[in-house]
Amino acid sequence: MPVSDPIADLLTRIRNAQKAQHASVVIPHSKIKLDVVKILKFEGFVEGYVEKADRVRGTIKVFLKYDESQAGIIRGIKRISKPGRRFYVGKADIPRVRNGLGVAILTTPRGVLTDRQARDAGVGGEVLCHVW
Repeated sequence: MPVSDPIADLLTRIRNAQKAQHASVVIPHSKIKLDVVKILKFEGFVEGYVEKADRVRGTIKVFLKYDESQAGIIRGIKRISKPGRRFYVGKADIPRVRNGLGVAILTTPRGVLTDRQARDAGVGGEVLCHVW
């Protein structure tokens, strides 16, 4: 059965795998999921990722990151815009997550960007999620 919200599925898989202290998690491939994972890697929330091509769709293997006490680096991850209620912001209304300690991930006309990148580019868009 297809997933109605693939971004929420991605975030839930990462959240659950981290709580269970898995080293990695496998996610079905899509372009937007790959863009979100790239941002998580760039911002230091995950160790890395590997794309694997299957005959039909492909997968993304995400390697999770932990600190010295084996607590996950991602303290919280929350879906903001949902299929039933989309959440769009203009360039002046881009949210700050945890006073700048977290990251808002947006999909914009220039692609999937962090809140800082969107502010610098002067574009708004749909707020996908907050990560801190």
